[in-house]
Parts: sequence; structure tokens; C-alpha cells
Amino acid sequence: MSFAPILPGATIGFLGGGQLGRMTALAARSMGYDIHVLDPDPHCATRAIASRTITAAFTDVDAAIDLAKQCDVITLEIEQIHPDVLDAATQHALVRPGRDAVFIIQDRIRQKEWLRTQHFPLGAFAVAHSREDIANAVQLFGASIAKSTHGGYDGRGQVRLADPTFAADAWTTLGALACVVEQRVDIDYEISVLVARRSSGDMAVYPPSRNHHTSGILTWAVTPAAIDVTMTKRAQLLATQIADRIGIVGLLAVECFVTRDGQLLVNELAPRPHNTYHHSERGSATSQFEQLVRAICDLPLGSTDIVSPCAIVNVLGDVWLQEAPPAIVDALAVRTSRLHLYGKAAARAGRKMGHLSATGSDAQEALARVLHSYRLLSPGTVAHFDVHEPTLPTFT
Repeated sequence: MSFAPILPGATIGFLGGGQLGRMTALAARSMGYDIHVLDPDPHCATRAIASRTITAAFTDVDAAIDLAKQCDVITLEIEQIHPDVLDAATQHALVRPGRDAVFIIQDRIRQKEWLRTQHFPLGAFAVAHSREDIANAVQLFGASIAKSTHGGYDGRGQVRLADPTFAADAWTTLGALACVVEQRVDIDYEISVLVARRSSGDMAVYPPSRNHHTSGILTWAVTPAAIDVTMTKRAQLLATQIADRIGIVGLLAVECFVTRDGQLLVNELAPRPHNTYHHSERGSATSQFEQLVRAICDLPLGSTDIVSPCAIVNVLGDVWLQEAPPAIVDALAVRTSRLHLYGKAAARAGRKMGHLSATGSDAQEALARVLHSYRLLSPGTVAHFDVHEPTLPTFT
């Protein structure tokens, strides 16, 4: 089967106008595409890049139809798009990724159960429909994490539990009709793998990224991931199998835990660009943002080779809430450092406002540089975020 490419000059629509949409739109603009966006926020980050912005909820079918009628292909930068909206948009334009893959991924229960039925490796989990179900799961698992079924990014919508007597509080906090209770695993380190897939089934897989979180929010990510070749191949094979099985068209990020006894377990899936691959904009032959454009437009996928070791550190709104303003000049004095801001006007604690990146001769040097740059940028937040420099393992 042949697939007609959507060539530059066409219009790409975005469901979601946050920073992922903004960075993808910038890549699309550089390739010659026009950009339209739909987002509930009239001041969304992508607005400055788009020719047309529709301010509407992600449940607004009429607005989605309006967007689709003016676009050749539509993609998304947030998975929490109502299925009716995806169905309506599909009547007027190509929507990539499609409804079926997004529908599975956007609900944690559906996602976990789909992964289990497909025999992909997971940690133990239970579905809870009541506080009693949470208590029973914690009684069975011991240390656990209860997670809301939708949303809950960056540590929100999660409650850590070790005692079933706190199940009622967790149920109230999550405020949902159902949740997932996961047994906490003995994590050695965290990685993610990004896969691009065209409608023809052609795929390109990136080398794994090694990631570190503080309070559920990504602190830093680096590639190469400083893991052995065997684990690299296992992780890439797992990610491509999931991408192919779920039939994604676009990008799929597969977040994984590697346990101290060597198990590789899927944590979560994301059908869009991913925070852990922002370093691809500098460190990879093809950034994740350009790769998404290539995938949804049925263009040949770009090389995923690492051209330079690269690391990022997230810059949260906390940086602007200190007594002293961010020391941007000092941060940029660090060799190879670069500041990426997302165009968000209002800084809030925990809100992703941008990131720092740096390259190096190896992963350790890249990570050291970007962490040093962050410490200079915001001395007042260093105590609250885990930005010490770890020693990455080396392999020969």
C-alpha cells in the first residue's frame, strides 16, 4: 500500500497548545507548514506560532470540526482529548495518532489492562472502585501508589500509601469513581524510549533516555542513558513492539522502570512528544518535534542517531517565585548551555516554564554542565530539587 505524503505548504492542526505543541509547531514552521491550534487557554504557548487559534474546550465538537475543516492533518500534544472530538475531527481531516490508540492510553485503567492482555511486562496493580478496594490492594501489595485514571501529570493525582487505614483519605483526595493502585517496585533507575511510526508501519526508535524525577516531576534527562547494550536493545524492542501493536501513527513514549533485580517494566505510555526527549532537539540527528511532523505527514522518518551527548533540566515556575530573579546571564555562561522558554506568562510553583540543555563529550559531562547551569540560574530552589550531580555508570 502506498501513502501520499502531506508536503510543506499544507496546514497542520494541533489539539492542544502547550509547550509540546509550540516546539512541534516551530519544527513544522521551519519545514514550511502552516499551523492552526485549538486550546482552552486563549494565551496558550502555541498561539504565537499559529496562524489561527481557536479558544475552546477539548470537549467542544463544533470547535474541533472548525479546526479540521481548515487543516490537512491534525495531531495532538495532550492525550486528554474527548473521543467524540477525535471522531468529529476525523470526518474532515486525517487525525494522527488516531482515536483507538489515544482512547486506550488516555485512561490508566484501559492502558494497564491493555498492556497486560498484550503480555507486556508490568508491575503488580489493581483497579479500585471504592476505598475498600484501595485498602485491599494496599493490604496485598504493601507500599503502593494510588493514581487517578485521567491526567495526573507531574506528580499530581497520585497518593503514596503504606497503610490500608489511609485508603479512605486517598479515595477522597483522588476524587474519582475509579483509580489504579500500583505496587511500588524496587527501582534501580528510570528510562524512556521514544518510537516514531508512520501509517505505513515504518518505525524509527530513539536510544533510551535516562531520567530522574523529584516529587513526580522530571528533574533531568540525559542521553546516552548510561545503560548496558543488552538493556538498550531490550528497551528498544519492547517500545517498538508496543508501538506496532497499538498502531500508533506519530510518536509513542514508553516510560520504564528497571528494577534492582534487572526487570524491565512498563510504567506509562504517552502518544505525543515527551519531556524526557527534549534533549533530542540538540543531541539527536532528528528532534522528536521534527520527527512527529515527518510521521504524521508520511515523510521518511529521520535518523535517531545521537550526534552529541545531551542533557536537560526542567525549569519550573518556582524559579520566578524566589526573592532573587533567575540569574539567566550566569546560567548561560556555562559552556554549551542553552535556555529554552515556553512563552508562558504566569509562573506557578511546579509549572513547567522551560528547560535548560547542555551538550558534552559524554553523558556525564553533558549532565554536569546542565545541572551546574541550573544551580547558577536559581540558587534559591536548589534545596528543593534534586539537582546534585550523580555519577553515571560506564560501560565498555
